Parts: sequence; C-alpha cells; structure tokens
Amino acid sequence: MPDWRSVLREKGYRLTPQRELILGAVEELGHATPDEVLAHVQQRASTVNASTVYRTLEVLEELGLIRHAHLSDRAPTYHSVTDHEHFHLVCRRCRKITSVDVDSATPFVESLTASHAFIPDMGHLTVFGTCVECEEKQ
Repeated sequence: MPDWRSVLREKGYRLTPQRELILGAVEELGHATPDEVLAHVQQRASTVNASTVYRTLEVLEELGLIRHAHLSDRAPTYHSVTDHEHFHLVCRRCRKITSVDVDSATPFVESLTASHAFIPDMGHLTVFGTCVECEEKQ
C-alpha cells in the first residue's frame, strides 16, 4: 500500500495533524466507530470535534486508506487497509469480531459470480452468528 501521506498530497489534501491523529487512531484501534475514534483522538488533542472526525473518515475512505463495515446495527466501524483484505464474523451474544481472510470465501465468491453474474465486495461483508464459546455456554 502506498504511503498515506503521499496519497493525501497527490489528491490535493493537506497533511493536517487532525488527519494524522484520526488515521493513527483507526490503525491503533483496529475496528472502531466514529465515536470510538473521537474518544481516542481527544485523549491526544481535545480540540478535535466530532464533525472533523466524521469528515476525515469519509475523506480517508474515499482515498482508499480506510474501509468501513457494519458490525452492528449502530454506526459503521472503520478499519485500516494496511491489514490484509478481510471480512468479518460477529458473534451476536458476546460481540466478538473475527477478521477472516477473503481467500477462505473463494468458493462462495465463485458461486455468486457463476450463478448471479455478481462479484461481491468482500471487505464490506459481515456475517452475524454465534461463536463456539457462546454456543457451548448455552
């Protein structure tokens, strides 16, 4: 992946301390909602507000530096693209999130493509269910 600072400059965006803090927060937190990013950033710079976080997350996603997925019925959850391409498994009971390499879904993707002439965006996919630990507790 290209250096995110270079990507910002090439697309005509200034390299601001707020952008650097917000991208750093997404990378540090792994998977985070805008409110979680805001709380993390405000620990370092209390002058950053919610609208700055939301606008910056949108810009960073448009530039391909971060992605979002819907891991709950609430706000989207953002994660860095520096990690491997993955989709998510979310346990409905304990809320544990597991990142799964997209290669494990190759038969599913091939089936969708062959049967429906459709290529899914696997990085946006979230599968909800129950993890084995929660199932065993029942």
